[in-house]
Amino acid sequence: MRLSRFFIDAPLSLGEHDLPEAQAHYIGRVLRMAPGDAVQLFDGSGQEYLGQLLEVGKKTVRVNLDQVLPGQADSPLHVHLGQGLSRGERMDWAIQKATELGANEITPIVSERCEVRLKDERADKRLAHWRQVAISACEQCGRSTLPVIHPPITLAEWLNSTKADLKLVLHPVAEPLTSHDKPANLAFLIGPEGGLSEGEVEHAKASGFHAARLGPRVLRTETAPVVALSVAQQLWGDF
Repeated sequence: MRLSRFFIDAPLSLGEHDLPEAQAHYIGRVLRMAPGDAVQLFDGSGQEYLGQLLEVGKKTVRVNLDQVLPGQADSPLHVHLGQGLSRGERMDWAIQKATELGANEITPIVSERCEVRLKDERADKRLAHWRQVAISACEQCGRSTLPVIHPPITLAEWLNSTKADLKLVLHPVAEPLTSHDKPANLAFLIGPEGGLSEGEVEHAKASGFHAARLGPRVLRTETAPVVALSVAQQLWGDF
C-alpha cells in the first residue's frame, strides 16, 4: 500500500519532529490519521524519510522518522520553462504538469498578448499559490525535489538572462522540431493564450532560440508544456 506522502518546508533528519501547523491540520483533521499510522516525508533535498505518527491533535502532530532513503532521481535533462502568463486554472495546470514532467525551473512570462497583469501584493499571492501547486504535484508524483518557481518577469528580461545548451520557442507556424545534439540544459519558451507576436518570436530567435512546432495542430498554452516536456524527456531525459 502506498504511504501518505507530505512535503515539509524544513530540513528533516531521523528522530522525532513536530510537523508544521498546515500539515498537522491536513493529517489530523482532513485525513483523520491516527497514532501509529505510517507516513513518508520529504524536504526537497532529494531524500525521503519514513516513520510513524506518535501524536495526532487538532493543531499538532508529532512524528518519529526512523528510516531515510534515496529519493527519486531527477532527470539528467535540466529544463527551464518560460511559460506565458495565462488566466487562473490554465496557469495552475501548466505548472502542475510541468512539475510532474520534471521541469527544474518555471518562470511566468509577461508578454504583449498576456491578458493577466499582476502587481505587488497580488503577484506575491499568486507566486505563493503556484509554489503550492508545484508542492502538491511533487507529493502526488513521487518527485523528491521541487522545481524553482520564479517571480513573473517580462519576456525581454527572460530572454536576456536565460542560459541553456538548447533554447526552443514553440510557434505554430515554425518548422517541425528537428534533431539536435543531446543538451544537458534546455530552455522552452511558450506563449500565453494569445500566443507570441511575430516580433517576440524574432526577438527570441535573435537571443539564440530556435523556433519549432510540435505536430500539425495548434496547442493551447496549457497543453503546449505537457507535449513539449514529454517530447524532450523522451529524446534527451529519463522517459
